[in-house]
Amino acid sequence: MSVSTPLIAINNESYAHLLANYLTSQQLIAHVLPSQKEGEYVIVLEDDAKVEDAKAICEEFLRQPRHPKYQQAAWESGEQVALHPSHTNNLKIGNLMNWAKEAPLAASVLFICTLVYALSWLGFFGYVEQYLKMQPFGQLQQTHEYWRLITPAFIHFSAIHFIFNVLWWSMIGSQIERIFGFTMLLVVFLVSAVASNLAQAIVSGPAFGGLSGVVYAVLGFAWWIGWLKPSWGLYIPKSIVIFMLIWLVLGYTDVLWVNMANTAHTVGLISGCLIAAVLALGAGRRKPA
Repeated sequence: MSVSTPLIAINNESYAHLLANYLTSQQLIAHVLPSQKEGEYVIVLEDDAKVEDAKAICEEFLRQPRHPKYQQAAWESGEQVALHPSHTNNLKIGNLMNWAKEAPLAASVLFICTLVYALSWLGFFGYVEQYLKMQPFGQLQQTHEYWRLITPAFIHFSAIHFIFNVLWWSMIGSQIERIFGFTMLLVVFLVSAVASNLAQAIVSGPAFGGLSGVVYAVLGFAWWIGWLKPSWGLYIPKSIVIFMLIWLVLGYTDVLWVNMANTAHTVGLISGCLIAAVLALGAGRRKPA
């Protein structure tokens, strides 16, 4: 006679259902039950004879919870599982602090962009421009203020511009940092910021700003890593890729109500894709730390 056996407790309901669906798809029938501890969910296995196989899957899930195979199992079972549920608890300061600890670079860039936008909104945009905006190349060679190759990424001109960029950066950049580490995200940020800012300055001059080039770089990086090395666990839905590519193309048509730094977007996307290709092809079959 089979007996239900508790396998693991997870403090995220969406992840608990995702894992239970995948276990069931592997002929290991599992269910999610609320724990006695508030906000915690227990996955139980119907047949305790298969508990060792189930535990192995649980350990693999804890290492790569965002691997597309888990969401695929949910889709095949007819159940959509959202990985970012809108529970009030997720907005607590403690949760934000934990996120910042897991992805310190993503959090730092978010903080800098927020600080710069707040100063601009409070009437200090002139000072922000004075110290952070790009300079004409001739002037840059004289002043040697080469930080300006990066700092235009922190300047935003409207609330929509700011929110759009920092949301995408926070979501995708933090995934890259959690899986590949601080250094990898730093490389993507620096390379894409410098490349996209230089390219935009060549095409349109120094009057531009925004994190969009970097955002397209992390998008390209996540997109190509998910394509070239799906086993590494970095995955971005195709719908997001399609939306961002359509947005990129629309920028060149002049039908949008905002001026787009199209060159920065394109060069950022290309740089992110190239970094991903170099990493994936150079690593061979090795999994990143």
